[in-house]
Amino acid sequence: MQKSRERYSAPPVRGANQSGMRAQNERLLLSLLHQRGSLAKRDITQLTGLSAQTVSVIMRQLEADGLLMRGEPVRGSVGQPSVPMSLNPDGAWSLGLKVGRRNAELVLIDFLGKVIAKRTRVFCLPQPNELSDFVEQSFSELEAAYGAEKISRIAGLGVALPFALWEWSEAIGSADEVMHVWRDVDLRQDLAEMFDFPVYLQNDGTSACGAELAFGHHRHLRDYVYFYIGSFVGGGIVINQCLYPGRSGNAGALGSMSMGTGRQLVNDASIITLERQLIKRGCNPQTLWVEGSDWADFEPDASAWIDTAARSLASAIAAASAVIDFEAAMIDGALPQRVRSILTAATVKEVTALKLPGLELPEVLEGSVGQGAKALGAASLPLYAKYLIDSNRALTNA
Repeated sequence: MQKSRERYSAPPVRGANQSGMRAQNERLLLSLLHQRGSLAKRDITQLTGLSAQTVSVIMRQLEADGLLMRGEPVRGSVGQPSVPMSLNPDGAWSLGLKVGRRNAELVLIDFLGKVIAKRTRVFCLPQPNELSDFVEQSFSELEAAYGAEKISRIAGLGVALPFALWEWSEAIGSADEVMHVWRDVDLRQDLAEMFDFPVYLQNDGTSACGAELAFGHHRHLRDYVYFYIGSFVGGGIVINQCLYPGRSGNAGALGSMSMGTGRQLVNDASIITLERQLIKRGCNPQTLWVEGSDWADFEPDASAWIDTAARSLASAIAAASAVIDFEAAMIDGALPQRVRSILTAATVKEVTALKLPGLELPEVLEGSVGQGAKALGAASLPLYAKYLIDSNRALTNA
């Protein structure tokens, strides 16, 4: 697959009043409200350094465009009441497609990241034609359900895809020729020909990390390493509250980290490892991939898998922390919430037991997005590309 990437330059910390900067200042205001929830004009002026007149003009235009909405006036002790402004959830919508090794998921979200609609399809192995048919059919259903006016609010389609998917043929348990079809497929281009809006592509682990950054409960953290436990473990890197994709968009390829003796993290902390163990025992592992399952029927295999995964995750956290002094390490994934909590607690215990002089290990936290993180992170791509600021987001688009 050919991948050319567009890197968005770092935004100024404060706004600029010069003519020609209006579009950037609009993004600045929208991004500030995305982070803070709602703010009055006075607060926006102080935080951005823009003049009160500039802020007023931009806010009026964004409100007229349907991107902002007014809150109830707040009366202070003196002066006129302030009117808080916030993002209009229906001001912009976006689509996100997650391509997994076992299923595909398409979500439609609003400006605040709330999932409006979701479509899923389970398969043994992902095939390009099947994915295109799934997206086309799902989009037709959304058009029929919401109508042309609402569908016109869609900023674009983001796709979360494992890069070099064909390299995992053996790990997935497929013949090489089945997965090698992906070598000659440009999925972004194929999907872009179906729609009038832009289509963006990002590594699936980075997308999951982007969902936590954009919509999760830990947006106050500045620097963290993020592990997403899916079919294969992957993840992402956040530095200075920005997603760091790396030069090729594949930063946070945590599954490839060495665990010594020829093993990688992917061998110990991937759900597909548990699937193989269940198959060996004659169990049907299909429930592992069904959202809402609790894995209660998979004991004691699940407990043994958690113990092994926690030890390896602790080693990976230590290795990553020797390179970057992370504030936190976050564990999320396509896991039942109960399993995620148990795995996080087990990893905390393993990290605490490590004795590594000269290294201060980060706090280990449980992620907050969960099962839908990859699709949600993919859906955030068009919103950032069109409306918001992210200094380190690497995308593939038209």
